[in-house]
Amino acid sequence: MTFDDLNLNTPLLTALDELGYTNPTTIQQKVYSIVMSGKDVCGIAQTGTGKTFAYLLPCLRQWKFTKDKAPQVLILVPTRELVAQVVEAVKALTPYMSVVVTGVYGGVNINTQKAEVEKGVDILVATPGRLYDLAMNGAFRTKMIKKLVIDEVDEMLNLGFRTQLKNILDLLPARRQNLLFSATMTDEVEALMDTYFNDPVRVEAAPTGTPLENIVQTGYEVPNFYTKVNLLELLLTEDETMTKVLVFAATKQLADQLYGQLETKFPGTAGVIHSNKEQNHRFNTVKQFQEGNYRFIIATDIVARGIDIAEVTHVINFDMPEVPENYIHRIGRTGRADKKGIAITFITEKEKPLQTAVETLMKYQVTILPLPANLVISDVLTEEEKPKVFMKIIQLKAPKKEDVGPAFHEKSAKNSKVNFIVKKKDRMMKKYGKPISRGQKK
Repeated sequence: MTFDDLNLNTPLLTALDELGYTNPTTIQQKVYSIVMSGKDVCGIAQTGTGKTFAYLLPCLRQWKFTKDKAPQVLILVPTRELVAQVVEAVKALTPYMSVVVTGVYGGVNINTQKAEVEKGVDILVATPGRLYDLAMNGAFRTKMIKKLVIDEVDEMLNLGFRTQLKNILDLLPARRQNLLFSATMTDEVEALMDTYFNDPVRVEAAPTGTPLENIVQTGYEVPNFYTKVNLLELLLTEDETMTKVLVFAATKQLADQLYGQLETKFPGTAGVIHSNKEQNHRFNTVKQFQEGNYRFIIATDIVARGIDIAEVTHVINFDMPEVPENYIHRIGRTGRADKKGIAITFITEKEKPLQTAVETLMKYQVTILPLPANLVISDVLTEEEKPKVFMKIIQLKAPKKEDVGPAFHEKSAKNSKVNFIVKKKDRMMKKYGKPISRGQKK
């Protein structure tokens, strides 16, 4: 099937042709006709399956010009990076349509965004927190919204947007079409659909746990952190095919530490991105990576779903993710648009259980490769890796109750005196041998 077989209009077909897209993906084929019929949709699709175009194409096909400034389509996504990328996707599809699209997110001045929304917008892309703030400030009216798209809803709930999401859903008009996309179908997502959706049609395309066929997955068993650093440096130095590499670290602190180690070895070609970095830094890092100025960037799981960069050659899991599903999202950054990708994972003995959890989820075993012969095995350990010394605590035997004496002791002779009253008459008698008086009263 090609895009010509779908009921798309000429402006959209022309834009797709100029972008070089000819065949819709599985999720795009399945979702298009259902959205066009007006039914609610629940799409289960993992990262890299083309779900952004899956909801944008039918929404844009049904969009009609109006002089009203209020948005007709509302798209909610979990991260700022994803807002920017969905906005770019809309612009890429609408060079021959007069669609006004705006993206709003937290971390920047709300007044600037409010002024932009008030000028008029057809498609509004937003993170839940900032959207709710703008709605409460009266920046736009919700009554014109005909379609609601919630993308990466499972990640949105994980990030704590539960309350804002429910508040937004309560503000929207009852007569609307709902499109929900998620990589995993949790009980919370089910409950959300049961409450706010109208008998949604479920569409599955490469559900979570299915390893992408065009990604080669390999791993190395390494003893410690600094050997991982040496291995990463070695691979980046010797493998010339690593031209666009995403390195995933477990924490923000580890990402910064790793960046500090590698920046000296590969000056000017590395970037780091995580939620503690300010907005301009995050956008600039992604831009430099997209344009090829950065050969690799180090990221955390928060951006595993928020970066949509074409032609990522390799994904390197410097650490195994704590949540098995996150492994799927990480490796889904490569091997996109039917291109081959490579995912490499570094695994320590402590991370073996996490590896087992991932392989159980995927029903697929990662191929373990022998360590390169010229790899320097480090014997330096981090504080977390150093063996902990536990001192044996000797428990003293508590005395039996019957052996315990009274909780007081006898007073000393000095302190055992008893106070008593001595009359003056007796004191005088003792001192002078006779009672002394002042004489008879007259």
